Amino acid sequence: MNRLLANSVLRRCVINSCRNIAGESMLHSPEFSGAAVFSLKPFCPAVMARDPDFGNFEWRRMISSAAEPAAKAPSVKQADAGTAKKEGGDQVAVSSYWGISRSKPWDTYESNLSIDLSKHHVPKNFVDKFAFRTVKLLRIPTDIFFQRRYGCRAMMLETVAAVPGMVGGMLLHLRSLRKFQQSGGWIKALLEEAENERMHLMTMVELVKPTWYERLLVLTVQGVFFNAFFVIYILSPKLAHRIVGYLEEEAVHSYTEFLKDIESGAIENVPAPAIAIDYWRLPKDSTLKHVITVIRADEAHHRDVNHFASDIHFQGKELRDAPAPVGYH
Repeated sequence: MNRLLANSVLRRCVINSCRNIAGESMLHSPEFSGAAVFSLKPFCPAVMARDPDFGNFEWRRMISSAAEPAAKAPSVKQADAGTAKKEGGDQVAVSSYWGISRSKPWDTYESNLSIDLSKHHVPKNFVDKFAFRTVKLLRIPTDIFFQRRYGCRAMMLETVAAVPGMVGGMLLHLRSLRKFQQSGGWIKALLEEAENERMHLMTMVELVKPTWYERLLVLTVQGVFFNAFFVIYILSPKLAHRIVGYLEEEAVHSYTEFLKDIESGAIENVPAPAIAIDYWRLPKDSTLKHVITVIRADEAHHRDVNHFASDIHFQGKELRDAPAPVGYH
């Protein structure tokens, strides 16, 4: 009798151990990893089962083969293709490539209105005189065509004024790559100038709606001036910067006359466009007069920068030998 009881107990222990080994092998099987959710609930009636032979209790692992689907993270392409609605309206704004929220495409700053507007570089040598007379000659057809229509005149002026900074910055950039040299900050300074002049143009377009023949004139003048200035800058950077310096002097004069017509009532002092208020950090109630005032200050700054660059070349040095006037814009 004792032997029979001992054999029965031994057989039950062997069976239970096999169950435990099989359960553990299923838990560690790669077929169930990541595809099933395992739970061990010691106080659940469905888990605690009574053995029919001996009356003891054994633990059983509950295996659920139906795993809850995990939330799929959106891919980069899905995020890029997604759109976000702007607050307070139905207008849809497309998200950027990296998923970064859309921001203003320009930097803002406050113009220095204390700059000397009456400064003039007196021509001293042949290069200076040639640059001065060239600019005066170019002003003749401009005066004939635009007369006192200073809005259209400013628009045309800015399409030309935004070219030299880009040409100079581009050529200095290429030179830096060829010679493995630093530019002393002049690439940044000239490109900042080009961007500032472009913002002048964007502001004037909001105020003056150009006609089709004025657009055609802009296309023609820009194409001719870009190629001509490109050649001049390669042959003589000091002449190129001197020409720009005198062009900016003429710009200061033109905007001064623009302000006189606004003050006299010949030109309506309309509210400033939103782009100008944001770019120059102007008060919300600013007018056209405030906009022309800050643009004129910018032109005076460009005047000083280009005359300074020409003086550096006249001294037999390169621009990188002198600190660039960065940080104004």
